[in-house]
Formats: sequence, structure tokens, C-alpha cells
Amino acid sequence: MKSINPATGEVLESVEPWNETQLEHALEDAAVAAADWAARPIAERCELLRRVASVLRERQESLARLITLEMGKLIKEARAEIEKCAWVCDYYAEQAPAFLAEEPVETDAGRSRVIYQPLGTVLAVMPWNFPFWQVFRFAAPALAAGNSGLLKHASNVPRCALAIEQLFRDAGLPEGVFRTLLIPASRVARVIEDPRLAAVTLTGSEPAGRSVAAAAGASIKKTVLELGGSDPFIVLEDADLDLAVSTAVASRFLNAGQSCIAAKRFIVVEPVAEAFLERFKTAVEALRSGDPLDETVTLAPMARHDLRDELHQQVIDSLAQGAVAVTGCQPEPGPGAFYQASIIDRVAPGQRAYREELFGPVAIVIRAADESEALRIANDSPFGLGGSVWTLDEARGERLARRLQCGAAFVNGMVKSDPRLPFGGIKHSGYGRELSWHGIREFVNVKTLWIR
Repeated sequence: MKSINPATGEVLESVEPWNETQLEHALEDAAVAAADWAARPIAERCELLRRVASVLRERQESLARLITLEMGKLIKEARAEIEKCAWVCDYYAEQAPAFLAEEPVETDAGRSRVIYQPLGTVLAVMPWNFPFWQVFRFAAPALAAGNSGLLKHASNVPRCALAIEQLFRDAGLPEGVFRTLLIPASRVARVIEDPRLAAVTLTGSEPAGRSVAAAAGASIKKTVLELGGSDPFIVLEDADLDLAVSTAVASRFLNAGQSCIAAKRFIVVEPVAEAFLERFKTAVEALRSGDPLDETVTLAPMARHDLRDELHQQVIDSLAQGAVAVTGCQPEPGPGAFYQASIIDRVAPGQRAYREELFGPVAIVIRAADESEALRIANDSPFGLGGSVWTLDEARGERLARRLQCGAAFVNGMVKSDPRLPFGGIKHSGYGRELSWHGIREFVNVKTLWIR
């Protein structure tokens, strides 16, 4: 497992994958810790989560720098990621007791209750694009509920993975409650099959989701999957174009476009298509790539060269199939994994860009005749993670948002995750929910207690 700086190509560190003995020790540690952790009062678990939030804030600058060096995110975005992790810890420290409180139900019993009990050890298979936030989005609710956690992180961010385990340990969580597994993807099925594991959550690609779901299904274990997305961004003729364009740039090019809930398909009705595209092109061409540790840089490198190569092939194929290059559409020269901020127009059925997720700094524009066609195009996708509608008519926007086939629909706002709201998708974007009370109840036994 190699930690490589995406901006320079420098190998920062090489980490040897664990042998079977090391893996066995971690599995046993987590299983033993789970029983003790579940038995502790929820108030104690929540107090330790507050301590985790404090340590995150104390170490914000060093952890942000680690993220930037290892996966290339702009330093200001990395700082925001650490703060968001602290927020989700504080949120569940405050809300978990109410979310998991016993619920009395009137039945023919003397007393009936619905109670919530932890499942045991939960494995998280996590991606590199938000190397801390994706982990804490699972860990805060799962640990608050009394589960222990195992992290199989992406192989290109081993230093982030180890730093997260150390952070939990330094915050005072008991040994074994949270462990990082230094194993390749080929050994994930072995962990899922282990009888000491209760459940699995994965954020990642559609193929990875299929593989994990198949392994978990064979062992009859609970799964939550958050997979890819190709979120529509519908611009209607009465939209505030200045707001729509500025948000379009932020949503598409945040994290160098490497976000599941980034706006990816800009579906613009014909009456404003040219005006939107002109402003969008100007704003995109103003982005400046460079060292992501430089506070003035506005476009980060992609996380790996192979990911950049794959994205470029999707662009090349789409242009050959009839799409039109507006700006960019080329890798940048030099040792880093930089790709030009790009727009392709006239995207249509039959082109790769129309059906596939483009995970990088490339915006695709699809023109629609009117509102009805825009909605049809938005829903004509195998994905269903998020989507947004842009219009000055709030009632109109809400009407369309309700008809979008996705897990989160926004009107005149950028799709984002928020600890207070459930997060997840439908169709090939996965199933289950993270965050809010829905997320904490994914990995508990919702148990009926009937007493005469």
C-alpha cells in the first residue's frame, strides 16, 4: 500500500499489508471490545465522542495537511472536512440518547417496549475521496450506538487510516473499539465471512458495492451501501443564473470533482442554455490549479494517475460519440495527477458521459426543450443519489424536486450531507441511510420487548 502525493507523484510512505495473524488479532480485539463497549452507559459513550470532537479540532491543521498530502484535496477543503467530522461527533453525542430511547407501545401486554441494542462489530469499507469524513459519517453513530468498528480504508490513504485509529485511541476510547485493518480489497470477503462480524457498510463504486453485498448476503449480514452518483442539476428558464452558475462551479469542482454527490449532469432548458453556458465557461476557466497546500489555488489534482486516465478516456469517447468540448478536456502536463477544469456540451443518449459517472473535474451539459423533458432526462439514469432544481418559483422547484428519483433533492441549493438529515441513495446508488436518526438505527437490533 503506497501513500503518494497526487500533486507531485512523490511516494510518501509504503505500508506492508497485514498477515493473517495480525488480522486475526484485530478481529478478536474488536469482538472483545464490542461486549464491554455495549455494556457501558450511553452517556459515557457520548462523552467520549465529545472528546473525539475536541481532539479533531485540536489537530485540525496537522490532519488537514495529512489529507492534502495523501489524496490531494485543497488545504482549505481539508480543514473543513476535519471540522465536519467534529460536528458529526458532537451531533451524535447530543442526540444519540434520544434517538435510541426505549419506546413504549400499547398492546395486550402489561408493558411493551421497542428497544435498540447494538449489533456488535461493524466493518466499514471506505473510499479515499473524503478520507476522514466518510469514516466519521459511519463511526460516530455506530460507536454511539454501542458497536465496535473496523475500518478497511482505500489502499492509497493508509496514513489517514492509521491516523484515525490513533485519534480514537488518544481520545480515550477503549482498546479495540475502533481498529484499522491494513488489508487489500481481495481480503474483505474473508472479514465479512468471519462470525465475529455483525454488519458491513460501504461507500464506494458500484462494482465494489456488488462484491460486498454478495459476500454479506452469503453470510446473511446487514449492509448499507452508498455507491456512485450522477446528480442532475436542472436549470429552468426562470433561474437566478448568477447563483446557479456560482453553485454549479462549487458543486462540480469541489474536491477536483471527486464527490459522489457533486453535480455532474447540468440539464439546462434551451431558453437559457447559451446564457448559462457562457457564464459557466467563464467561471470554470477562472479556476487555477497548482499545489493544493497553496491557499490561492482553486483546483486540486485528482487523487491518482489511473483515475485521471480513466476519466480522460470517458471524455475522449464521449467527444467521439458527438459531444462538444467547451473548455479543458485534457490532462495537465507535469508529474501531478492534474486534469483541466472541463465542460462538454451537447451530451446525449448513446454517449458514455450520458450514462456513466464522470468522477473528476468534468461538467457535462445536456440541453432540454422544457421542464418536462428536463425531468425525464434527470430520471433517465441508473443512479439516484442527489439532485437539484434551480428556479425562482419555489413551488415549481419543490414540485420537480419531489419527482426526482434520488435520496436527496435540493431547490436552489448545492446537494450536501448534513448530520441532521438522512443521507443515501436509490437505484444503483445503493441502499440504507447514514446520518440523522435513520443512520444510527441502521446498525442496531430494533427489538420488541413484551412483558405480561
